[in-house]
Amino acid sequence: MRDANEALIVIDVQNDFCPGGALAVANGDAIIPLINEMLPEFSVKVFTQDWHPAGHSSFASSHDGKDPYQTAKMPYGTQVLWPDHCIQGSIGAKLHDHLHRDRADMIIRKGFRAEIDSYSAFFENDRTTPTGLEGYLRTRGVEKLTLVGLATDFCVAYSAIDGARLGFDVTVWEQACRAIDLDGSLDAARADMRAAGVTLEP
Repeated sequence: MRDANEALIVIDVQNDFCPGGALAVANGDAIIPLINEMLPEFSVKVFTQDWHPAGHSSFASSHDGKDPYQTAKMPYGTQVLWPDHCIQGSIGAKLHDHLHRDRADMIIRKGFRAEIDSYSAFFENDRTTPTGLEGYLRTRGVEKLTLVGLATDFCVAYSAIDGARLGFDVTVWEQACRAIDLDGSLDAARADMRAAGVTLEP
């Protein structure tokens, strides 16, 4: 059992990010047994869940003439445009059936504001609007975070960097993550995480 001040943060292990999903990460479901094995080690366990309304501004289908994986300028910066995914109440938005979902102390839903995307478990993509996760972890006495889930180079990396920026001791266990790796995004994310003080465990 880990110390009481350590939390496991399980990022977006949802049907749409697993094989067969709308935004599938290659071998995304392969990490689920590893995560299930880790869950009993931690007294604090938080899952995140992408939770978009239909017509979300991050969807390519919401922008005339744009295709998935192109970018668009948003008030908060450059946004990658994605296939429609993790729409509220859909099968794709559900946490994967093989994940031990009943182990979660808390589930943070993110990306539910139509006008802004949310990669990080801590903040919307404007990097200022909080999800409430920090406050929950502080009240539980958490100081150290282990992050696992999907995808390494987007939601995991943003969450890890924000966690470190907020003063948590953050480790990303890469064996229990998978990446999209869009135009070199995995190498860039790894460099950004290391620069922020995040420990990467292979």
